[in-house]
Amino acid sequence: MFLKRSFMLALSIFIVMFIAACGTTTGGGPYGSGGSNPPATPTPATGGSGSSAVIQTATVTVKGQSETVLTNAQGMTLYYFTPDSAKQSACSGACAQTWPPLVFTGSGGPTSSTTLAGKLSVQMDANGRQVEYNGHPLYTYSGDTAPGQTNGEGLLGKWFVSTPSLSVQGGGSTSGGSGNGY
Repeated sequence: MFLKRSFMLALSIFIVMFIAACGTTTGGGPYGSGGSNPPATPTPATGGSGSSAVIQTATVTVKGQSETVLTNAQGMTLYYFTPDSAKQSACSGACAQTWPPLVFTGSGGPTSSTTLAGKLSVQMDANGRQVEYNGHPLYTYSGDTAPGQTNGEGLLGKWFVSTPSLSVQGGGSTSGGSGNGY
């Protein structure tokens, strides 16, 4: 009897977490759930020919360790979402309220203020012209209120800071954690 109750409790918790991750619940929360949240406001990015870079790098503290991460032009940490594919973002609509996508509004292609080993590109999806790094659509996190914060790292085991060493999406396995194989 005890095992059955424990199993049911664990299953219930898993289902609630799964629903929250999908952004289909009606309550408020940090994972893109519905409710009275305003419509998503994508993080605008300019760049391309003749304008400022949309991607920068910064050294921040991630889970107690100093690490170089990708940031937007305002210095906010950029994240990737493991359910995304190289062809489509899995976070849009209600999810994008909590995880605003980095959307490119310039001409040409997105650029970086520093040399990156990977490739910046733009993917047209439900979020608009979303900036990608090595095939990973990029997002900021509404829980980060100032540059250098990494409050979204590891949330639900699916959201991770984007680092310059983030491996190519769809070209083999991508590592979890901070994108550097740890």
